[in-house]
Amino acid sequence: MSLFNTNGLVDAVAYGTLNEILGLGNSTNGMSRPNRYEVTLFPPTGTKGMQGQGSNIFTKIMGDLMGNGTVRATGLRCESISLPGRNMDSTPDSNIYGPEREIVTGYSFGDINAVFQCSSDMREKKYFETWQRLSYNPSTFDIGYYADYVGSIEIHTLDEQENRRYGVKLVEAYPKTIEAQSLGYGTTNSYQTINVSIAYRYWINLTDEPSSPKALSTRIAERAVNTVTRRITSQIPSVLRRL
Repeated sequence: MSLFNTNGLVDAVAYGTLNEILGLGNSTNGMSRPNRYEVTLFPPTGTKGMQGQGSNIFTKIMGDLMGNGTVRATGLRCESISLPGRNMDSTPDSNIYGPEREIVTGYSFGDINAVFQCSSDMREKKYFETWQRLSYNPSTFDIGYYADYVGSIEIHTLDEQENRRYGVKLVEAYPKTIEAQSLGYGTTNSYQTINVSIAYRYWINLTDEPSSPKALSTRIAERAVNTVTRRITSQIPSVLRRL
């Protein structure tokens, strides 16, 4: 006969563990739901590079789309999207005794795909087409400057109270591919969507990466200001620079 009755202890531990699990599900730190998210689009203006305002007619069209609410509405119509991944590039380190090890040599990112619901006037499709056409001039077929067509995209996960809990920012992003859209008489009860493949340079965690590298457009502007400053300074006599 056992001197200790462990059945009650096991039951108490199991009951406590169950309550803890249920409590996590009902608290603000419950389960993350993949259907609760928010997408915010920050398209380029098409005028940050050296291409100049007015040289591409879609520069003005993009400005109109940003002003009439189409950009915000398109983000709200994002039916599905992926949080981006990150790949650590590595190479074998064989200059050691024993088994080889993999050392990190850099990191890379892959494109992500997003699906957007289309309004009857297909304004979402027009929006992404306009964004793409900031990268080239449809009148002259000249390729635009990189800073003219890259923007950013923010993706946030939401909790049950619609609070943002996690967010990422795609830096120097643009719609690389707009997939073909099928039409057919047999699709009576469905609606049209547009699939977009988004390219970007890198992404940051908006919670704990506040000091991430600056976007190209910001660095280009700063470099231009610094260049002008150096030129002006070089033309000032050295005697005056000492004052």
